[in-house]
Amino acid sequence: MKPELAKRFMEEGIPFNRFLGMKMTRAEPGVARLEIPFREELVGDPLRPALHGGVLSTLADAAGGAAVWTCLEDDRARVSTIDLRVDYLRPAKLEPVIAEAKVVRVGNRVGVADVRLFQPSDESATIATGKGVYNIIVKEAPGSRPQAPGGGGDGGTPPSA
Repeated sequence: MKPELAKRFMEEGIPFNRFLGMKMTRAEPGVARLEIPFREELVGDPLRPALHGGVLSTLADAAGGAAVWTCLEDDRARVSTIDLRVDYLRPAKLEPVIAEAKVVRVGNRVGVADVRLFQPSDESATIATGKGVYNIIVKEAPGSRPQAPGGGGDGGTPPSA
């Protein structure tokens, strides 16, 4: 997936991402960095105060899927979440939140990514970590035979291969 296409799709092509104001600030094979700006509507605990955990899990999921997507050569390929785990390590302050995802493995039908979430005021302080597992499919033209995105029989290649 070409980085400019991934960026445009993640920011404009997914209505929920657009609603959240999500921006893709880095896209290269096997790596994606996404950000959500702070808005009052994203507060989950007004007494602490802290961002809602659902905002963090949404960002982790989108970043992991985007990282897997950057490894796919066929622009028709799509990814959908099979499994997502998020470990919340500390409350997210009322400021923008960033997720950086790195692909662990991409196979013919499944991709796996690790995600770290942090905030611009202290990029070394991890607020959550995640792992996403994604189904990889290629939408074929009507009447054509479906095939796996890699087309090979090796069962998967690391993103650096």
